[in-house]
Amino acid sequence: MPRRILVGVVTGDKASKTRRVEIERLVRHSRYTKIIRKTTVCHAHDENNESSIGDVVEIEESRPLSKLKRWKLVKVVQKNKAAVVSVSEDLTSEVGS
Repeated sequence: MPRRILVGVVTGDKASKTRRVEIERLVRHSRYTKIIRKTTVCHAHDENNESSIGDVVEIEESRPLSKLKRWKLVKVVQKNKAAVVSVSEDLTSEVGS
């Protein structure tokens, strides 16, 4: 049976090799038919610590790796643009000094 692959946004990277990934979905309310935004939180294993907060990542279902981790990070789809800009600004300020 193929493993599920989901795309979400990293919202936590404080623990080493673990990322908190939020997956957002839209659901229609059964009675009021208003569309509601719901989020699912998954803890994913990131072996090389390659993702950071705000990155869009692809995660794959795996065997239980710890108490909360049931997913593995497959790849970083898109880096957080704000973090990339701040790092490049820091580098240019250090080079100019």
